[in-house]
This record gives sequence, C-alpha cells and structure tokens, in this order.
Amino acid sequence: MKIDDTNINIIRELKEGKKPFKKIADKIGVTENTVRARVLKLQEEGVLEFCGLVDPEKLPGHRSVIVGIKLSETNLVEKGKEISRLKGVVSVSVVTGRYDLMVMVLFKEGFDLLEFYTNEISKIHGINSVETFVVYKSYNLKVPYIF
Repeated sequence: MKIDDTNINIIRELKEGKKPFKKIADKIGVTENTVRARVLKLQEEGVLEFCGLVDPEKLPGHRSVIVGIKLSETNLVEKGKEISRLKGVVSVSVVTGRYDLMVMVLFKEGFDLLEFYTNEISKIHGINSVETFVVYKSYNLKVPYIF
C-alpha cells in the first residue's frame, strides 16, 4: 500500500483517538467516504490500529522500564519475537549501538523487575547482558494495557 499525504493527514488527525470521519474530511479537504475507505484500507494493511492506550505514570502501582539487551547470538529478530511474548513486555526493538534489543516493559504491583528477570528473562537463552533503565518521568508515553 502506498502511503501518501492524504493517508498521513488522516493518521495525524486520529493520533488522539478516533474522531468522526466527517470532521477529518472537512479539515483535510476530502470527502467523508474517502476518509472511511482510507481508514479501512490502512487497518486492513496493518498500518493503522485503534486501541486504548494508557499513561503508566497515571496508573497507581505501575511503572515502565526500558531494558537494553546484548545477545550472545546473532539471531536478533528471532530473539526479539521470543522476548516480545514475555509477560509485561510492551515492545521490542532491534537497534544499533551497544545493545542488540531495547525492550519496553510495564510493571504493576505484584509483578516487578525481580519477577521479570527471574521468571521471564531467565527463560530466554542467548542473553549475554542486560541493563535496566527505570523511567522516572516520560513525555508522550502511552502504551497498551497488557495485564
């Protein structure tokens, strides 16, 4: 699917949540049917997804952490997929730099860093080292609620 300026404008209008297609159409200068068809196509192609997102800082007992992982193996994509299925994992990115993977993890009361490392990360073979970055304050961070 080709992502053109109209698609980008529609996505931009939806960044704060779903809004009436008529309002979007009027603002960007296309018909309501064009917006409806484009949104449907963007969803079918996996470009756009509607979901409820939360700010972890506003949820009592919740915290977000970023974990840098250095692997002893070169199968980054496979390990990334494996780690993405662990409890608490919001996202995994294959990156450049001193880490191979950067993992965003959401914690709540009863499931914290110790449980994550001992019960989840310990299941993954081929991890050479990890470094934890506790997020004390974030801006524009919204994540799906995964618990």
